[in-house]
Order: sequence, then structure tokens, then C-alpha cells
Amino acid sequence: MTVEGIVSDPAEEGPGEYDVIIIGAGPAGLAAGIYARRAGLNCIILEKGVPGGQVLTSPLIENYPGFPEIPGMKLMDNMAEHARRYVDIREGEEVVRVRSGERFELATNSGKYHSKALILATGSSHRKLEAPGEEEMIGRGVSYCATCDGFFYKKKEVIVIGGGNTALTDALYLHSVECKVTIVHRRASFRADKHLQESVHSRKIDVLWDTVVDEILGKDEVTAVKLRNLKTGAVTAKPVNGVFVAVGEVPSSQLASELGLNMDAGGFVIVNQSFRTSVPFVYAAGDVSGGIRQIVAAVHGGAAASLSCFEDLTNPYYKRTE
Repeated sequence: MTVEGIVSDPAEEGPGEYDVIIIGAGPAGLAAGIYARRAGLNCIILEKGVPGGQVLTSPLIENYPGFPEIPGMKLMDNMAEHARRYVDIREGEEVVRVRSGERFELATNSGKYHSKALILATGSSHRKLEAPGEEEMIGRGVSYCATCDGFFYKKKEVIVIGGGNTALTDALYLHSVECKVTIVHRRASFRADKHLQESVHSRKIDVLWDTVVDEILGKDEVTAVKLRNLKTGAVTAKPVNGVFVAVGEVPSSQLASELGLNMDAGGFVIVNQSFRTSVPFVYAAGDVSGGIRQIVAAVHGGAAASLSCFEDLTNPYYKRTE
């Protein structure tokens, strides 16, 4: 498909030349690939690992429309298989450098690529406690997503670790699905917005101040946590079924930084409602752009980014008339 000589017929492009390159094959990247190719854009997805992103670690997902209950790995296998009908997904190919100019030039561990546009779907990672037992119990009582896993702990004892907006929002959500919630916070006051603090207080959610988790206990699943009071030094064991860690996210925004994109204080890429970034022909979607970190939101962002990319390539912003 060629429109004003902007969008290319794949047969006319040389090796490594694309209309748009999508970096990352989580839900956002896979959706972006499907929508970009269906719009007629010559594109490719580069993924440093395997398709799926953080969803692969979710044992069971119950809030993705059309799938009342599906393992995270199975859902992402389905998405990747669907995307491969349209677009080449190159696994194990990490983008190590990106440069802008007349074309974007990308260097990977396998070669070089050029494109007219980029969609960053590089995701983020959960900031961890680095406490003994945490890694072993992921998916067996340790979770980083209350809205994903909270329903499994209805009427059970859980703790939320953290004191910011995410932690208090998670605690309120877990309370609303009838979990028995305690917030564990290493300081004597919350950093969260006032209205969230007031909601936690009005719902009488227990808080353990000046306290850290020294160890997560259990064999096949979480059974307790070892807590330490930072002021007194006292160590106690608290029986729990679930540990929800909400101490922050680390966006994978190194490439965004190289491109000079505007980012917020947390390092997340700033996008507008069309998922355009501060640099023309660069788009970002999914967890790297912050917002609601849910699969449905990532899929929406990837699709919207591709449609914005198509619009910009076929009707460049510098040629538009009011």
C-alpha cells in the first residue's frame, strides 16, 4: 500500500527497511503489530525475550473480556499466534541502540534496521522487596497486581506492602472484594493522596507503621510473613495467605531516553490520548507509558498507537492544513 509515497509496499523495501518497527511483544506490542499490518504498514516486532511480557507470570486471569478464566501464558500464546498471522515477531532480538534522523536506525544483537516510525511497547518491571522467599512464592501467594489476583483471596488474610497511591488503591480494592487487609509501611505516614488516606481510615483498614517484611514464609504457598518494627527492632510472624507488593514500577525506558522523549518523574513515557510522544513518529503504549497497567489497557494503547502511526505516515503533520 502506497499513499503519497509515505506508506510502503513491503516488496519495495530493502532488507531491514520498514514503515514502523514495534519494540516489545507484550499485549501492547502484539496488538500494535496486528493493527499496523491490517492498516497496510510494513512492520516488524522486535522482542528481546519471548512474547508475553509480565502476563506470562500470571497463573490465572479472570478479567480479560471473552476469557472468564485463562492462564496468563495461554492468553499470551493465543495473542502471539494471532499476531504472527500478520507480522514477523523476532524473538531474542534486543534493541541495544536507536538513533533518529531521516529514518530511525536501530541496532540489535543480530543486525540493523531502519524505519520511518517507532512504537515503543517495552513494558516495565515490578520493583521488588528483595526479601527471602519473594521470588520463590511469585504466583503462589506473592503478587504485584491486586486487580489481577485479588479475587482469589476473598475472605483471606492479605497484606499490602507500600505507602503510595498504588499501595492504598490496592488495599481499598482488596477490601472491596472482601479480603482481610493489612497495610505494611516502612514509614510513619503515607505518601499517598489525602483522599486515599481518608478512604483507608474510613474503612478501618489496619496499618502496621514503621514495619518491613524481612521474609516471606511458606512451602507450596504463602503461609506467613516475618515482620520487623524499625523503631523497636521487634520481629514477629504474621499468618497471611497473600502478599501484594506495591513499592513501585520500573519502566523499561532506556530507548525512550536515547530518543529524547518527554518522561514523567517516574521515568514513564508521556503520551497524549492518541499515544503520540513528544517526538514525531514515535509512539508508546503499554506499561512503559504508565497509566492503568492492565492487559485491556495495553491492547487499547497498542491499537491506538498503530492507528495514529498510520494517520501520521499517510497524512504527515507538517503537510496538514486547518
